[in-house]
Amino acid sequence: MTFSLLTLDRSTGQLGGVSATGNLCVGGWVLRGDAQCGLSASQGAEPSVLWGEDVLAGMKAGGNASEAVSEVTTADPRREWRQLAALDRNGGGGVFSGRQNGALVQHLVEDDLVVAGNILANDRVLTQMMDGFHNGRGDLADRLLAALRSGAKAGGDSRGLMSAAMLIVAQDRPTLTLRVDYDEKPVDKLESLLALTRDPAYSQWLDVLPTIDRPHGVGASKKSA
Repeated sequence: MTFSLLTLDRSTGQLGGVSATGNLCVGGWVLRGDAQCGLSASQGAEPSVLWGEDVLAGMKAGGNASEAVSEVTTADPRREWRQLAALDRNGGGGVFSGRQNGALVQHLVEDDLVVAGNILANDRVLTQMMDGFHNGRGDLADRLLAALRSGAKAGGDSRGLMSAAMLIVAQDRPTLTLRVDYDEKPVDKLESLLALTRDPAYSQWLDVLPTIDRPHGVGASKKSA
């Protein structure tokens, strides 16, 4: 149904995630992030948005990703129909993959990186995502997009793709959240949205907005939301 990647970019301190699925609205269902504690991807046959929020709260309270995932998932009697991935602010990963999430459910964890998927077309999707990310060029957003493309090229969701999303959070930049809720080529559409955010006027406007490190911004902009 869904494949996702979460990562920490140590060179910038940014946390980023991407996700794609053969269903509607993957960004709204799956990805959550807080620059001060980490990222989550809550997915599966019966995804729980509560899991996604609760694991962030657990990490914010001081738990690492593995501890927070365990705490959130253990008590849920429907956990075998859900999958949860998390990455904490220190780059540690944690994943729970319920066994009732289709014929092929997998996850992989390494330093600063987590990938997870269910109802996958084959067992190469996640490894290709990781390779696409590591071999990608450009900034974090470019490499996240490369990971998504690699996963899709390897087969992705066994039903095809319908929606895709990207989320990047940072203490010194406004949150970037891009969502393609329904499209025949959602990864292409996501790339088009990313290109629009790099328009000079839009980029300059982002530079003046409030951030965690700069909560009052740097002044008024000629362009408003």
